[in-house]
Amino acid sequence: MTRKHVMKKESTMSRIKNWTISILLAGLMLFGLQCYSLNTSSLKFAQVSDVHYYTGSNNTTYKMIAESPKLLDDAIEQINATPNVSFVMFTGDLIDKAFEKELSAFLPHTEKLKTPWYFAFGNHDTMLGGYLTPSVYMQMVNKYNKNYKFEKTYYSFKPQEGFKVIVLDTIIRERLTSNGRLGDEQLEWLDNELKDSQKDIVLIFMHIPVVEPYVSPNHRLLDGYKMEDILAKYKNPIGVFQGHYHGAKITQKGNILYVSCPSMVTYPNAFRMVTVTNYRNKVVFNIENKETGLKNIQKLAKLLVFGSSVYTGSENDQNATITIKK
Repeated sequence: MTRKHVMKKESTMSRIKNWTISILLAGLMLFGLQCYSLNTSSLKFAQVSDVHYYTGSNNTTYKMIAESPKLLDDAIEQINATPNVSFVMFTGDLIDKAFEKELSAFLPHTEKLKTPWYFAFGNHDTMLGGYLTPSVYMQMVNKYNKNYKFEKTYYSFKPQEGFKVIVLDTIIRERLTSNGRLGDEQLEWLDNELKDSQKDIVLIFMHIPVVEPYVSPNHRLLDGYKMEDILAKYKNPIGVFQGHYHGAKITQKGNILYVSCPSMVTYPNAFRMVTVTNYRNKVVFNIENKETGLKNIQKLAKLLVFGSSVYTGSENDQNATITIKK
């Protein structure tokens, strides 16, 4: 065999070897990407809190309740314009006064939402002696919301595989108060829900916060320490999304993230957009503050509050990316 033929044969073998290596590397990369994809999922939702919908024409000392229909519609428009939103959660005080006419006026606005919506009860939604009891309230919601078919004021559901939503009822109804309580029966239920969801990312929604964004003894959850004791038993990532205080605050305690949401009717007139991404070894919460586009209303709302930073929180309380390791 001539030197020319030997070199040609070696060149052909080299090309075959290189092609083989390239194909193997491409296969390994594709396999790696598939494995990465299989171990990564994300969920996006909107948290809208303290809408305080009101059919009257007068604002209060610090709440723009007369503008609540416009502010609600603005939030709905922003949510509808956001791709891939799985659901909307209203964390209490959907209406300002616990009357049927107020809820009847609020509910048609929700028909504009292009995504399912749910809610947690707030202290303004039902109250002692009022006709709008929890059962009547839920019956009215059922007529407008095909996704809301729960029999109790606290409930849970799975929006998608790997995620568990738990909605709590923090309202005291036997007396007039802005404080809240869960009660032993609901706390036991919560414990059992968490016990059954230790492989999931758990998202808890409630009106009265277990961790206050600022100190207010007349508004706090009276048995919040019991809930914290229960949460401490579990090591999977847990996000707790709260309302009531009208202030923005983000607090991380180990594997638990506490997120307080601003109010739609109090400066800065904002809601939250949250994306939770589940990786193989960590969970990333991306929290965005979405202010109203109705800037004239927002400017007036700022004039009504004393110390606007109490409600806006710091920059890190408004927009943040939080990583919780598994």
